[in-house]
Amino acid sequence: MDIKNHVGGLVISEDVISKIATTAALEIDGVVDMVSKPAAAIKDIFRKQRVLKPVRVRVNDNQLIVDLYISVKSGYRITDVCEAVQNNVKQEIQNMTHNAVAKVNVFVEDIDLSGIAQ
Repeated sequence: MDIKNHVGGLVISEDVISKIATTAALEIDGVVDMVSKPAAAIKDIFRKQRVLKPVRVRVNDNQLIVDLYISVKSGYRITDVCEAVQNNVKQEIQNMTHNAVAKVNVFVEDIDLSGIAQ
């Protein structure tokens, strides 16, 4: 899927927007990594489709909807991390592509406990 931009007929691929979103999310303190959605990954095994990416981009009424699947570091407030991710991803995509971002959905799929003493 390609996203058309109103500035000079420019077409931006979903992969480019996904990379912008990934970079913006990983800039946030408390985000450990991007992860695939487990339930959908199981469905894909049976359908023999491509491996699921941790970022999904959709277009609705010429506005982008971005779904991100992340792992959060233990000790961080999940709501604060998710809000910071939403704001940064939206701002970076809009700044770099000039496309309106209607929604950024953040799904916490894992919590990294590696820093906790056993």
